[in-house]
Amino acid sequence: METTDDLARLRAAVDAHALVNLTGGLGSGKSRLARRLAVAAAVDLAAEDGPGKLRRLVAQPGGLLLVDSVDGPGRAAAVAAALEPADGAAGPDSPGRPRPVLLVSRLPLRASADWGERAPVTVALGPRSPAAVEAQAREAGVTDPEAVALVVRLAGGVPLLADLACRALHTGIAPDVPGAAADMMAGEVLERLGRERPGQRWRHALRLLATVRTGDERLLAGGPALFEALAGLSLVRRERLGLTVREPYRSLFETAYRWRRPQAHEEVRSRAAGYRRALLSERTPEPRERAGLVEEGLFLTGDPLVRTTLFPPAEEFSRIGPARPGEADDIGRLMHRWAVRGGFDVRRSERIVERWLDDGPTAFRLARDREGRPVGLAALLPVGADTEAGIEPLLQQHATDLLGGPGSGGLFLGAAYGADPVVHAQVLRDILGQAVRAGHLVVSTASPDYQALLHTLGFRPHGGIRDDVYRCGRRPEVYSHDFGAAGLPGWMGALTPDGAGPPAGAPADPGGRGAPVDDVPALVARALARLGDPAELARSPLLARPGIGSPAGLRTWLRDAVAELAAADAPADAEAGAILREYYLGRSRTHHQVARRLHLSRATYFRRLRRGLALVAARMPVRTG
Repeated sequence: METTDDLARLRAAVDAHALVNLTGGLGSGKSRLARRLAVAAAVDLAAEDGPGKLRRLVAQPGGLLLVDSVDGPGRAAAVAAALEPADGAAGPDSPGRPRPVLLVSRLPLRASADWGERAPVTVALGPRSPAAVEAQAREAGVTDPEAVALVVRLAGGVPLLADLACRALHTGIAPDVPGAAADMMAGEVLERLGRERPGQRWRHALRLLATVRTGDERLLAGGPALFEALAGLSLVRRERLGLTVREPYRSLFETAYRWRRPQAHEEVRSRAAGYRRALLSERTPEPRERAGLVEEGLFLTGDPLVRTTLFPPAEEFSRIGPARPGEADDIGRLMHRWAVRGGFDVRRSERIVERWLDDGPTAFRLARDREGRPVGLAALLPVGADTEAGIEPLLQQHATDLLGGPGSGGLFLGAAYGADPVVHAQVLRDILGQAVRAGHLVVSTASPDYQALLHTLGFRPHGGIRDDVYRCGRRPEVYSHDFGAAGLPGWMGALTPDGAGPPAGAPADPGGRGAPVDDVPALVARALARLGDPAELARSPLLARPGIGSPAGLRTWLRDAVAELAAADAPADAEAGAILREYYLGRSRTHHQVARRLHLSRATYFRRLRRGLALVAARMPVRTG
């Protein structure tokens, strides 16, 4: 959302109404934007003489009166009382009002009990685009590409955070030390939040809440008073499972906490993951709550790919729901963009979409922005006789088992698209939530990115289909996962950093942990990812292989196997070994960083990654006789 658009919306609201409320998160640029209007007089309620000055000015006729900093204990009520004499009984748009008023606050005044009857017109200020933040960084003298990328990542579209990130870099903090920059930025943000809530105790609790993403009173363990103190902050929202810090501030606080106290950060995250698993296993939550617990559990894994794909550090504005009658054109438009983004043949893709639309738009879920415009979708079909014709071409030889066998039922995912990474993440999380409710999910995808994500999430791979149905040079690969309530705690335990398996009393089925005993490449990947964790290696089924024997033996065998593969004569094998060495044995990097370091395209990278895991798995010793 660009500044020129925001200014036009605000000017139109002020011209049409006598009382307007400009809202937006801390540092979103509200005050700067408001002062671009023709302001006749201004009052900053944070100043010592602010309330008195407001009472004097509001009684005087004149042009636009700007009232800033309408945040903090009692300020909204004080402004309401000051405007009362001028309002009379006629209401905010009465011709008798002496002057128009623009009120600037972090939260909408409509949420305050003191403003229920006045109902000022609200203009909400959203985040800036990444391009706008990049331009802001360059104007501030930050030109190094890595430094600019850090500013964009830490800012999350918030101008103040972009400014603070630039300042941190100018002090000499290196762009590859995001925690140090975030720590410096977080201090300033906490000081600004202090005007809303005096005191210090809530500040550490805010870091803990940011680390766990969503926390109830028991998880935060600070008592009712502390819980209410956090709930009263403008950066905190009430969600289904408790309180949550709005992005990108949440990511900022967690990044700073992880840098300042890495062991404490890990302990907090591990404790929260265990609490979420306990809620899943000790009682039977209703489906929507169960889906929420799974989402929180996925966040707490801390896996870089899961975090960047499902939980980007930016605020979300879209809402997702079933497609409605009359939205077929919108679905077609979004699916066209999906095909272009994936490099698919558009005509082939359109024919597949037509099959999915045969019975209307019910097979789709749409993400809609604030104005209700569709900006993302998922093709999510219930598996059954009525939908088999639209699903079978994307499953082919796997259709018999997945559409009619013991693992049938649930949902089939054919496509997912979001106009930007934030919408895309919302769509993917909604898909997982729907799968938890349905109990089973089958996926057919030709996207290397999706395939890597499904592998990380422990989906069972069934292999590729016979045909390149999208004419993109890649055959779709088929995956499935059982989301039955009984298996969720074990699956979540296998994904979390502490490697905790199924809780006591839960089924000890390795398949429930997302890595079937016959899926050796998945078991190899999980062991490689946990080489530094003897407790996790001790649970690996690979220990049963001849000559392995112990976690130390498995660690040594895997390291040697990767080294041998990296030294292979065949270039493709050597590349595969280099990827395994860099991603699993080198310093912590994301898949994207390793691909860039090795000068490989994403498609080639993930193809070589799968090849490497398969080759290492094939070298695993087996029993004979």
